[in-house]
Amino acid sequence: MNESNGVLLVIGSGLKIYREYLVASIHRRARAAGLRLVLLNNLKPTWQRAYFDEIVLTNVFDPGEMLAAAREVAARHRIVGLMCWDEPVVLAAGELAAELGVPGLGVDGVRGCRDKNRTRSVLTAEGLVQPGFALTASLAEAREAARRIGYPVVLKPRSMGASIGVVFAADESELDAAFGVAMGAATVDQSRYRAGALVEAYASGPEISVDAAVHKGEYLPMFLARKQTGGHPYFEEVGHVVDADDPLLHDAELVDVLARAHRALGVEDGITHSEVRLTDRGPLIIEVNGRLGGDLIPFLGRTATGIDPGEVLFDVATGNRPTVAMSKHAVAGIRFGYPDRDCLVHTVTVPDEAPGLVAASPMITSGTTLRLPPGGYLARHSFVVCAADDTRTCAEHLDTAAALVRLDAEPVDPPAPGAAFEMPAGLLDVDEEEGVPA
Repeated sequence: MNESNGVLLVIGSGLKIYREYLVASIHRRARAAGLRLVLLNNLKPTWQRAYFDEIVLTNVFDPGEMLAAAREVAARHRIVGLMCWDEPVVLAAGELAAELGVPGLGVDGVRGCRDKNRTRSVLTAEGLVQPGFALTASLAEAREAARRIGYPVVLKPRSMGASIGVVFAADESELDAAFGVAMGAATVDQSRYRAGALVEAYASGPEISVDAAVHKGEYLPMFLARKQTGGHPYFEEVGHVVDADDPLLHDAELVDVLARAHRALGVEDGITHSEVRLTDRGPLIIEVNGRLGGDLIPFLGRTATGIDPGEVLFDVATGNRPTVAMSKHAVAGIRFGYPDRDCLVHTVTVPDEAPGLVAASPMITSGTTLRLPPGGYLARHSFVVCAADDTRTCAEHLDTAAALVRLDAEPVDPPAPGAAFEMPAGLLDVDEEEGVPA
């Protein structure tokens, strides 16, 4: 391979179960373009070996270590593009792209996406529909903010993702506990925005997400997912459905709001995952994430629309305007399996066959303890993905497939009061050969 063609640098591979299909597409496009793939990863490589020409072990969650490793790679290779889809690493990776002079979200763009307080401030100044909000660092500040904003409110860590630590407070009697939950979750965040919790006016209405490419500031929607949540007063994401023919994809107001938001935030090049509430005041952006969606939403998008998010990401990362035209018109959905209460899992069995079944998998190993909020989040033991020609049939397929999942587990007591918050089981990849984090 001609080294002069350059190297595409990837910061963090993510979980095999969630991201291998993206890496496979990127690998295919890189080979066709004569580019080498170099991965910076915090774990010993297993499945990644099939796709990357070089793998550098470093703590990607420590910005100093990650940047030092990336600069060492840049001293040996000509970096022509950079990719990152792991939320805790997006900020440092975006700033690194600017340092290396390759396409990226831009410094303003990545900071605006990662810092929820900055997102709210910028979008409010732009005149977009936004909730009343305040960044708080103490319970007294949170109480005062909630009184000023008006109940009900939502409290959330300043920069966490996946709805971790996000909690609803209907009135003053629920505020203190909600603030404790939000701040407790914020303690595991290692970014510069870890301090503080946002207090926001609750926005009612259906919630959606939109994954889109951004090329030189041009906003290019790919697919839209309808989100299903549960576990009130928390916001656990229990499923998503992508319909290639969802009329909201062509809703002029929604697309305009999203495009204006990205311009205001300063997003330059990349892929974003925007979460939006459809309120009686119009579309209200909950957050803009500077990465592809999680929860296999990009996989649902590819299954339903034929748009390959890995190929789109390759294009924007290498400075090319991507093609986002649909080649399929179907519906795809995912349903996550949650326990009824905290438990120690013995086994999880998922179906091999079911109507419309595309994929199914356990998400944890035997011996894993799953904890529901507020002791833990994303306590998922499995998922099923189904596809159909219409949303009703897809929902029926998901119901059938989910009913075939079998969980053998025993209840466990909740964590002791004041116990340190731990990241959810299954969010951190493991070395497949040893079964433990490397």
